[in-house]
Amino acid sequence: MAEEKSFKYVISGADISAGYAAREFARQGLKHGELAIISNEPASNKIFGLGDIDIETNTNLSKNYICGGPGGTGEESQSHQWYKDKGIELILSTEIIKADLSTKSFFSTGGTIFKYQTLIVATGSTCVRLSECGFQDTNAKNIFYLRDIKDVDQLALTMETKKKRTVVVIGGGYRGFEVSASLTVNNYEVTMVFPEPWIMHWLFSAEIASFYEGYYANKGIKIIKSTKATGFSTNSNGEVTEVKLDDGRTLEADVVLLDGGGRPMTSLFRGQVVEEKGGLKTDGFFKTSVSNVYAIGDVATFPMKLYGDMRRVEHVNHAFKSAEHAVKAIKAAEEGRSIQEYDYLPFYNSRAFDLSWQFYGDNVGQSVLFGDNDPKSPKAKFGTYWVKDGKVVGAFLEGGVEEENKAIARVARTQPSVGSLEVLSNVGELLIGSRVNRNRVLVSCHI
Repeated sequence: MAEEKSFKYVISGADISAGYAAREFARQGLKHGELAIISNEPASNKIFGLGDIDIETNTNLSKNYICGGPGGTGEESQSHQWYKDKGIELILSTEIIKADLSTKSFFSTGGTIFKYQTLIVATGSTCVRLSECGFQDTNAKNIFYLRDIKDVDQLALTMETKKKRTVVVIGGGYRGFEVSASLTVNNYEVTMVFPEPWIMHWLFSAEIASFYEGYYANKGIKIIKSTKATGFSTNSNGEVTEVKLDDGRTLEADVVLLDGGGRPMTSLFRGQVVEEKGGLKTDGFFKTSVSNVYAIGDVATFPMKLYGDMRRVEHVNHAFKSAEHAVKAIKAAEEGRSIQEYDYLPFYNSRAFDLSWQFYGDNVGQSVLFGDNDPKSPKAKFGTYWVKDGKVVGAFLEGGVEEENKAIARVARTQPSVGSLEVLSNVGELLIGSRVNRNRVLVSCHI
């Protein structure tokens, strides 16, 4: 007869949002043995990061593991001992082959059946494999996916032992943007190649991108845009030696890092939960279409209250906030209380070299640049507003101090009306000017 284990709460997956959910359960009050985290991923206290990255507000280069993930912001470190002390059972390296939401049961390859009363899906995203994109020679050694835990672990070892230091980063997204800077600081020779017309195309305007591309080039990073990588050359040991491009060129490479797209891991629940935009559709409390099943982080497609639509967000800031909100909603429902719906302001940021930027809101409509975005400036400081239907809907700032970043967040949240784009540009100049001017922006709701 199969072994059966029962829990009041089960978190499925070891995405960083799972760690945040566990922390919020502990804050809310949790009895020993009530909560289990089940994942096919192993636990690891080792966080591989090529730079100083604030896990509370930024995408870590590597996967932030469930053990050692949350913390770093004055919070108690969530080590194995932390989970043990809180009475949270970690059921890791355990593959679930079937989830039956009608009977609230998980079935593992080992034959164990896990029962739950309330389920939180925190499986996160997996990387899109090269083989799925028509690449050749995808089994070459020293090719690593930046979204894959095992690859990140192996990458750390490879970087320690490699004599040559030529790296090609395929992809111009978040991870490629940050890891390229970190590798350069650590004296690696880096080339970035991506098919989009400029770096961070999904977020940056062309004017913003031109600054970072120029700055990166000044630091020695070679950037090849509007070009696709199509395959690899290898040596007799099966190690990658070159990256082949669609224009016929080849790039020397000792190591290749892949900043490819991600895919929410929802297959275990397919056909049992309503899905939308690649994720599990939830309400403003992260409850899915199935009673007592919640979804958080990358896998949740939730109502973006500020814009009146449904969105899925991949960012550690949302992972933290969605986990916290879902657990609060679960506890409130148990106690017959109500809480406010999730009201998220989209947020992205990064630190690379001595640069630091923050973005809030939506990057749609017409962009208005202000400030100095010359990559040769000794201390460049600039920003961008996005205007749609006569209102400011998004704001970006490079080199801002705390009160300036708070100012652009407030602008993105309040969406002030705009009478003139020229006036808006002047307001941007005020924002990065004196403290008196910054205060004027902070208290103003109309531009």
